[in-house]
Amino acid sequence: MENLVRIWDGVITDRFRREGNCLSLQCAHTSAADTEGLRNITMDSNSLTMPMSDPNAWATAMNNLGMAPMSMTGQPIMSDFDPGLGMMTGIAPMNPMMPGLGIVPPPVSQDMPIVKEIIHCKSCTLFPPNPNLPPPATRERPPGCKTVFVGGLPENATEQLIVEVFEQCGSIIAIRKSKKNFCHIRFAEEHTVDKALFLSGYRIRLGSSTDKKDTGRLHVDFAQARDDLYEWECRQRMLAREERHRRRIEEDRLRPPSPPPIVHFSEHECSQLGEKLKDDSKFAEAVRVLLTWVERGEVNRRNANNFYSMIQSSNSHIRRLMNEKAAHEKEMEEAKEKFKNALAGILVQFEQIVSVFHAASKQKAWDHFSKAQRKNLDMWRKQAEEIRNIHNEELMGIRREEEMEMSDDDMEDALESKDSDDSGPLAQVEALKEENDSLRCQLDAYRNEVELLKQEQGKAQPQRSEEDATRQQQLSFLQQALQGMQKQLLKLREDLKQRETELEKNSEEKQQLESQIQSLKDRIQAFPTSHALPLETSEREDRGGDESTNHASESAAAVVSCSQEKESLPEKGPPSPVKSEREALLVGIISTFLHVHPFGASIEYICSYLQRLDTKISTSEVETLLGRLPCTFKQELTGVGASLEKRWKFCGFEGIKTA
Repeated sequence: MENLVRIWDGVITDRFRREGNCLSLQCAHTSAADTEGLRNITMDSNSLTMPMSDPNAWATAMNNLGMAPMSMTGQPIMSDFDPGLGMMTGIAPMNPMMPGLGIVPPPVSQDMPIVKEIIHCKSCTLFPPNPNLPPPATRERPPGCKTVFVGGLPENATEQLIVEVFEQCGSIIAIRKSKKNFCHIRFAEEHTVDKALFLSGYRIRLGSSTDKKDTGRLHVDFAQARDDLYEWECRQRMLAREERHRRRIEEDRLRPPSPPPIVHFSEHECSQLGEKLKDDSKFAEAVRVLLTWVERGEVNRRNANNFYSMIQSSNSHIRRLMNEKAAHEKEMEEAKEKFKNALAGILVQFEQIVSVFHAASKQKAWDHFSKAQRKNLDMWRKQAEEIRNIHNEELMGIRREEEMEMSDDDMEDALESKDSDDSGPLAQVEALKEENDSLRCQLDAYRNEVELLKQEQGKAQPQRSEEDATRQQQLSFLQQALQGMQKQLLKLREDLKQRETELEKNSEEKQQLESQIQSLKDRIQAFPTSHALPLETSEREDRGGDESTNHASESAAAVVSCSQEKESLPEKGPPSPVKSEREALLVGIISTFLHVHPFGASIEYICSYLQRLDTKISTSEVETLLGRLPCTFKQELTGVGASLEKRWKFCGFEGIKTA
């Protein structure tokens, strides 16, 4: 309470001294038992030596004490006074620099400026700077700063006085005072430096003296000290060590566990390892130990049998692993098949939805919908068709992948079955020609690969390396394969020549038979039908007559059949390649499909498109139909090497000129 009255007395005295007024104040203090603070302040109006012309000093002093400013007659000076703005509200600290009440003022709003008050010490008094002046300039704060520079000290200031003023900010470690009215103060904590900077700009006066040597204006600023920097660097290194330790602990926690160490070889461990190798659940760990022992060189003549038995036990797991692999492959195939069936079912439902939209788009139902409904129906139909097409392409891709996975053995079996099904020498010759063409294409592909390998070998460096050796080995393999293909091609050519000679012989025999039949027919026509043989002939003549009559009757029957065939042939004319209306429809659909595929399409792709229209259409039927129309469709081979593919193209525009 005495401090409060002392501050109030100092504020009013300083204010009236600057204005030339003489003001004497008397303060009556309440008893110590009154805990609510200052209750009554009595002022002796007779002690005033001059009238109160400027009430601002009264208003400032009473406002700081949290009381409504009153004039000397008892009238309120400020009508809209708010007691919450006073310094005494809520028992807040009177002055930020008072001992025991804290250096930092209570938080205030940003709109209100910080008000600095007079600070009274035992041997000096600090007066705040003009609030209208700009704040004092300070340098950049050094890292870990605990030392401040204090300038503008009075000439008569002592170290005890400096301690008395700045010890209120915090614990002081050292003071280095200079003879030129400045000093350096090092505090124990960093945050106390901010409290010391609060005193920058204050005017200090020793006692009540007005001598120049007893007054000065304080200037407090950050100071750079080696001790502060060293302590700050030590603290940063400590924090860095803690951070590295924390990261190391985190990495160790997240790191996968290390594998257990491999035990050393011994007879006991060897017997236990043999038992573990026979157990399926412990095989992976046991085989790793066995591998380590073998790599370490633990095998010798004494334990060779033990190692052989362990290796044999490891080999016995191959069949189990193969069975597991086969089971997993079977599960994968079943999953693929299940997915394909589900996708096909989804596609069927999409087709039904699209059919519903198409049915709704017809005029008898379309006219009953409004314009907005038609727009929505059209948009939904397009979306459904797009999704349907995407699923259809996905299903076709799955089917194409399954067809491409067919092995060469399956293709050979298919060719053999096709050769066995075809009857007659012409079908065999056509099959041989197709096989010859395919072999020739493969031969060209191998030649191209050999030429590429030769070019790469020519561009390579003269020094032989491992890569050159592997390429040379590949080249030798390709040459061997090429020689085998050439031998096979020569055999096929010989077979083709033999078949051609057989065909020529058969055609010659056929011509001879036809000439014989013609001659027999002429003889029968020239032979008199009414001629009768005499009864009195010998047995030899009878036997000869019987044989001649039988031969004549047989020749006559053959001639009649041949004449009927010859008469029927010109009546039929050339046979038509399209035998039914269904085949004509197929030709039209295939022509339209291939017309939009200018680069051709495989027979599987064509059949997959046709099977969406009719599931009864087979690949062999479509292929035979395309083969009967060489002027409309032609087959070409595309690709090189293993990527050879037969594609059908539409050539009707060119074929109509040559047909």
